[in-house]
Amino acid sequence: MIAIIPHVRAYSRSLTRMPAADDLAQDALAKSWKSRALYQPGTNLKAWVFTIMRNAFFSDQRRSWRIAPLDPTVAENTMVANDDPTWSEELLDVRNAMQLLPVEQREALILVGPAGLSYEETANICGCAIGTVKSRVSRARANLLAILEKKSAGQRLQSDIPASGAFNDIMAQADSLGSATPRDANQLEGGV
Repeated sequence: MIAIIPHVRAYSRSLTRMPAADDLAQDALAKSWKSRALYQPGTNLKAWVFTIMRNAFFSDQRRSWRIAPLDPTVAENTMVANDDPTWSEELLDVRNAMQLLPVEQREALILVGPAGLSYEETANICGCAIGTVKSRVSRARANLLAILEKKSAGQRLQSDIPASGAFNDIMAQADSLGSATPRDANQLEGGV
């Protein structure tokens, strides 16, 4: 197996970029060594290891889209349409409607939504049970929908920021709440 290491490294470089090539080669060699009992003597060892490496590489490629970190620029372009100015106005309405929610509901909705935290992480930050967070998020969504349905078509909710700043304001709130330290349940006013 030691004799084929240069060949494995060269093949890994052909599959992927330089920094990841050595990792791919090492993983393939480790998997080969771990599965050495499956190797059939008399067959091509290099081809066997190459097959393991190729399968590992393509499996990682298929999985990679699920674990890619969210790029803030991509998120901003996704949430605010550059070709339809009404979308930024609608996002501003959502932001303004969120400001009308009770603090506990708004906080839970922002942490679970734009901040992308799990219910468990949100519960730790809010200092309450996971069920309480789920309840707050559910009520926040229902209240948000009611507020948005209540406004007349074409009518804008009162705002203290321009439509172009709605996304940045929501994300700033998410960042500030997401970086908050866990609180004791007694610090929250109003309970559930």
